[in-house]
Amino acid sequence: MLISSFVQRTGEAPVAPTLRRAADTAFGRDLAGALAHRPRTISPKYFYDATGSHLFDRICELPEYYPTRTELRILQQCVPEIARLAGPRAEIVEFGAGSLRKVRLLLQAFEAPARYLPIDISGEHLAEAAVLLRAEFPKLDVQPVVADYTQGLALPASTTGRRIGFFPGSTLGNFTPEEALAFLQGAAEVLRGGALLLGADLVKDPGVLHAAYNDAQGVTAAFNLNLLARANRELGASFDLDQFAHYAFYNAPQQRIEMHLVSRVRQAATVCGERFEFDEGESLHTENSYKFTIDGLRELARRAGFRPGPVWTDPERLFSVHWLHAP
Repeated sequence: MLISSFVQRTGEAPVAPTLRRAADTAFGRDLAGALAHRPRTISPKYFYDATGSHLFDRICELPEYYPTRTELRILQQCVPEIARLAGPRAEIVEFGAGSLRKVRLLLQAFEAPARYLPIDISGEHLAEAAVLLRAEFPKLDVQPVVADYTQGLALPASTTGRRIGFFPGSTLGNFTPEEALAFLQGAAEVLRGGALLLGADLVKDPGVLHAAYNDAQGVTAAFNLNLLARANRELGASFDLDQFAHYAFYNAPQQRIEMHLVSRVRQAATVCGERFEFDEGESLHTENSYKFTIDGLRELARRAGFRPGPVWTDPERLFSVHWLHAP
């Protein structure tokens, strides 16, 4: 099956938006802006519509993709210590909540958690997961927050125990170093008096990294290409998905994976009524995934105002989980 067909079949029925409505959306503005400049790059937050979120859930199950299962194993082993650090009646704030598998470990281990605030840009995906959590934890106050957590957040006042932030999955690596610092500074303010439980992928053998982002089943490629499929559905864009290729590689000097969508031919596409040309071989840079050293991550946290606490990792040192005390 062609990857473009796979993306289209996993998505919702196409919508024919008006050009004005499409151009007025954040996605429409940001994609048109990205294509108007070279080199072309767009935030990976636009991967996560309903289709993209489901595709990412599939990526997390792939044999090549180690971060999810490794982080889960770490959390399973250290969650009793995390629960002691959090204390009773804690409030959990999860930045970028996804399938909620990992936070279940915290909710089951914490002493009478008072409230759970999952924050995500994909409202539909978040609502589905929240319904399941309410059924599983009927005494828990679950309040989904549909928002971009990279922007300023206005959360309900905490009236119970400490506010514990949860940011698993190494999403911090999707930010530039400057953006990562800014996010951590904002999180330190939101979590004041509490703590942040943070997942961070570690620097390792480039071969392991290459395989993780170029899986044999092509699910990561479909996830990447879904950004263009989403533009076709939501913005009335005219991308020919068969004429773009998924390309991911490890940039060793920058210590990051880069993902691109590379034009196979010279072509043009329209977005929000504007025409954009692509040269053969030209790319749209869709994601960076920075890898960290433990010492480097702890220093970054200090610069943001946190006081680094315990660090947990796996025997192969593929991944790390950090407890950071908020000021």
